Amino acid sequence: MLVVDDEPQVQQLIARILERHGFRCELASSADEARKLLESRVEGFQLMLCDVNMPGESGLELLSTTLASHPEVAALMVTGADDPKMAENAIELGAFGYLTKPFRPNELMINIVNALHRHRLELENRAHREMLENAVEVRTSALSEAVLHLQRSEQELRTHQEETVRRLSSMAELRDLETGRHLKRMSSYCELLAERFGFDRERVELMRIASPMHDVGKIGIPDNILLKPSTLTSEEREVMQQHTVIGYRILSGSEAELLTLAALLAWTHHERFDGSGYPRQLAGEEIPIEGRIAAVADVFDALTSDRIYRPAFNVEEAVTMMREQRGAHFDPEVLDRFLGAMEKVEEIRVGYEDQ
Repeated sequence: MLVVDDEPQVQQLIARILERHGFRCELASSADEARKLLESRVEGFQLMLCDVNMPGESGLELLSTTLASHPEVAALMVTGADDPKMAENAIELGAFGYLTKPFRPNELMINIVNALHRHRLELENRAHREMLENAVEVRTSALSEAVLHLQRSEQELRTHQEETVRRLSSMAELRDLETGRHLKRMSSYCELLAERFGFDRERVELMRIASPMHDVGKIGIPDNILLKPSTLTSEEREVMQQHTVIGYRILSGSEAELLTLAALLAWTHHERFDGSGYPRQLAGEEIPIEGRIAAVADVFDALTSDRIYRPAFNVEEAVTMMREQRGAHFDPEVLDRFLGAMEKVEEIRVGYEDQ
């Protein structure tokens, strides 16, 4: 990792976070120092984490020249100013993310993992394209073998993508004492409802993989609120509700369809059909169907699971409570289709029951 920042304290803070997660770091205080390190290091860098505003040449100028001369390096920009235009310029130049100081260590690591993952995919796709072009030029008969290889790579990519989602989701779930079985149940309920609404197979699969990330924003909620064993105050509730916005900010801005859907679910799964939900008080069909599906799945699993502040309700009690919220909290059609599949719902609940 190459950390470029003119503030020594920021350099050291980022380096400590990265080294704690097993990365090796080189530090630079200016664009000139960064270029010297980029040229002198034989094995190269995986990622450059660069401040935007530095004396002399700006971070955006360094970003532009670095990605042109060192395409193997992924880049993330860091700044003290929340400037949407500057963020847009950084993304257009090829940065994989734009962090505003101060940031949380988990927010930094999620952005780094995402940047490295996306950059690896870009390099792999570039390699696949070159391989296919060469195969066509050299030997047309090799094309079928190349296509088969690409299909296998796409399947492997989907597997790795799902594992990444599961690991990121677990970060949030572990903080509020949830289990991986909650993620499995949530994923399966959303998959079931997506099938019942006639989503195509690919969209059903995306719902299955993306839905466990609905609460990833909880990594930004203080422990004294997230783990409070009693009723939250109105001020604490407002902080808690910010997990939807935090999750959206973490996941949005990607060109990947999976992360775009995950961001949508994080942002909308607490909206209510009557407009009384949060964070934007959307109502009815203003709420995307994916968010309305996640709301039903999430509440059912919450009601039928032990919580730090109460034991689980039985299924009959949970169903009664949800029916009372038909048309208020829940989209009537989504709730009806969920309750109409209770045999399958019960199979999922029992199959992934908490130990």
